[in-house]
Amino acid sequence: MTTAGTPLVLASGSPRRAELLARMGYGFTVCAADVDESVRVGERAWDYAARVAGAKADAVWNLGLVVVAADTCVVIDGEILGKPADGVEALRMLGRLVGRAHIVLTAVHVVAPDGAVRAFTSSALVRLATADPEVLAGYVDGGEPLDKAGAYALQGRGAALVESIDGDPTTVIGLPLRETVDALRAIGLPPPVF
Repeated sequence: MTTAGTPLVLASGSPRRAELLARMGYGFTVCAADVDESVRVGERAWDYAARVAGAKADAVWNLGLVVVAADTCVVIDGEILGKPADGVEALRMLGRLVGRAHIVLTAVHVVAPDGAVRAFTSSALVRLATADPEVLAGYVDGGEPLDKAGAYALQGRGAALVESIDGDPTTVIGLPLRETVDALRAIGLPPPVF
């Protein structure tokens, strides 16, 4: 078991993940992990997300710390969509997603001060509405999609593209809160606001 004074580190540079964790009242430091997020040949989406989340956790964990690391990907037609490299790729991704359902996976690794890991992957089924090419181009030109898996942000202007979500919206944003809080609570770090 840990104590409330144990340093908590978020192994992510994502402002969305930081906002979600802060919403629960946790104090933490951010240490963005620099890991290779390339998909390996033949790698399944669940394995990919878990591997990258684990690599992020491993990159920043030290004895005595609690680390929360996560990775999110979008899956359509069996293909993993990460963050688009540029506007052209963002438009291509959005063109595949609009008018269809896809899966969003977020894998999380919570590492206790002694190195014990609590890992899980959460999924949500998201359907984007149909949208005119001009709407998509305007969205991409605004820059929001460029650092988001699947090229859209539920917590931003991209919410206007979302028709429905079957699952936890925080999974789509990038940090499934209920399950993350449960994992932190299980290692003795309950949220201060509960």
